[in-house]
Amino acid sequence: MRDFVRLLALMRPQAGWMALAVLLSAVTSLSHAGLMAASGWFITAAALAGAAGAVMNPFTASAAIRAFALLRTAARYGERIIGHEATLKFVAHLRPWFFAHLVPLAPAALEDQHSGDLLARLKTDIDRLEFAFLRILSPLLAALLAVVVVVAFAAAYDAAIALALAGLLLVAGVGLPVLAHRLGAGPARRLARDTGAFEAALVDHLEGRAELDIYDPENRHRARLDAASDALLTDERWLAGLAAATSAGVGMTGQLALLAVLLLGAPLVLAGQLAGAELPMLALMALAAFDAVAPLPLALQTLPATLASARRLFTLMDRPPPVPERGVFRPVPAAGALVFSQVGLTYAGAGRPALDGIDLALVPGRHVAVVGPSGSGKSSLVALALRFRAPDAGTITFAGADVAAFEPDGLRRRIAVLAQAEHLFAETLLDNLRIADPQASLARCEQACATAAILPFVASEPDGFSTFVGAHGAGLSGGEARRLALARTLLKDAPILILDEPTEGLDPETERRVMDAVLDAARERAVLLITHRPAGLDRMDEILVLEAGRIVARGTPAEILPRFGRPPG
Repeated sequence: MRDFVRLLALMRPQAGWMALAVLLSAVTSLSHAGLMAASGWFITAAALAGAAGAVMNPFTASAAIRAFALLRTAARYGERIIGHEATLKFVAHLRPWFFAHLVPLAPAALEDQHSGDLLARLKTDIDRLEFAFLRILSPLLAALLAVVVVVAFAAAYDAAIALALAGLLLVAGVGLPVLAHRLGAGPARRLARDTGAFEAALVDHLEGRAELDIYDPENRHRARLDAASDALLTDERWLAGLAAATSAGVGMTGQLALLAVLLLGAPLVLAGQLAGAELPMLALMALAAFDAVAPLPLALQTLPATLASARRLFTLMDRPPPVPERGVFRPVPAAGALVFSQVGLTYAGAGRPALDGIDLALVPGRHVAVVGPSGSGKSSLVALALRFRAPDAGTITFAGADVAAFEPDGLRRRIAVLAQAEHLFAETLLDNLRIADPQASLARCEQACATAAILPFVASEPDGFSTFVGAHGAGLSGGEARRLALARTLLKDAPILILDEPTEGLDPETERRVMDAVLDAARERAVLLITHRPAGLDRMDEILVLEAGRIVARGTPAEILPRFGRPPG
């Protein structure tokens, strides 16, 4: 219920339009009941008048019938327009709102999340939340309003009829929905929970087809995917069957209400306590009243899946950001030294620190290399530099001020990073380059590509910079993709340059040529080179050897390289 209350709070900006939609929905149901009641009264009264040879005024009743018919049509149209407009605005607001909450968490607080599951939350779960109003809240409130009016109208004629009608409306509007909720809660929750996992597995399957064709000729992964799909379909079939059964139950209860009114009202007509035309009026009104409660079983059947989707969103949103944010930040200087002083970092649940007692200074014009085996803490160092995480011990300063004083995105604009796993978008070469600087001229792009040794490839392509690279750079070789990512990093005008394995996938000759060109181009920048390879190490001002999160050796290339005989790590 707490999740539903939080969901209601998110609907507050659309509360006025949603209230109007609920009112129009209630008016639609009441107009339907009024139309049936007026029609029943008019037909019966006309028959009785004809049998008795009496004269009656048909104009008032026929005018009421027309009025109810027109009102029902207009109210239904208005409810659909206003209700869906409010819902679509609500859902449209949810996506940027949810994404805005995700951004401070990425990437550190989302490392345990699969990209396919995040996409499912952003799309499928948020799409399901539109049911919170259209299928749950609106039908419940509209039914409550309509039922109160109908029962009060029946009570004005006879209390027993009103009680019978109220009891059967409770069966259809409360009993059947509660039964549907209990029978459908498990499958609905599984559907909400497992849809994200299935979509994540499907993304894995599609992206890894080449590897699966080689290593999984028996199609075991496909079999697991099919089994997950079959489980989802089984739950969907169960819910669809349950919806059909409860809908039929509401219809049968409405027929019972019609019969009950006739049985209770017939003695009243014979006793002269009820006019002959009023009995079919009440009977048809009772039958029509079930139009208001007909959506309620589906509403409560939908509730578990909707709440499960809301919970999946709120669970992520409630995670604390890995870097606490201040309310007021200082302007970030255009340049300065990034200095680590006795910095330590321990991950939650880890047995030992990822980094311990790190001292490092990235000064403009100074080039530093960090080497060490996998798991020694090099990636943690980059995460701290980018403020993706906050240190547990020590301080990190930029231009003499603690980095916590600066807005994180502003600080990141001062750092250009080539990560070990760079993402290339399904766009052209030029579009991928200009992610670093949307205003970069073609000449600057060519210069960056020349430095990264990717310009000859660009020139060899018929479309040049307009060449489409495909999803994840599928149209490029590993070395070409790496050099394109390097060119993009160089294109960013930032005083600090962090390069994580910049020459991975290159042959030794190209590797040396690229590193010389990169270091020449970055002569005035602070450079942090993270590598396992020898290229460029002899041009460093300092080399740090990292093991188990600690600096075990540091010095100039002349001091470090002979000592280890090869690049440490």
